[in-house]
Amino acid sequence: MNKDFWKSLFCWLETASVDEIRHKQCVVRQMLGQTRDPDFKADIRRILRFMDEENLARAELANLMRISVSMPR
Repeated sequence: MNKDFWKSLFCWLETASVDEIRHKQCVVRQMLGQTRDPDFKADIRRILRFMDEENLARAELANLMRISVSMPR
């Protein structure tokens, strides 16, 4: 995968909703099961890791925001 692909993936991850990311993860996981090319599999796993990281970062941010709102000042 070339540099432009990774740039567009990161741009998409920043703007996509959590549901869109989860849906795309399912599609990408299906691709992983259908390919035998080790280099392509490595790229797919990398994409899935970035998607997981984005989902975790958003969940952590939401949790921190809930905590900060509920704390007395």
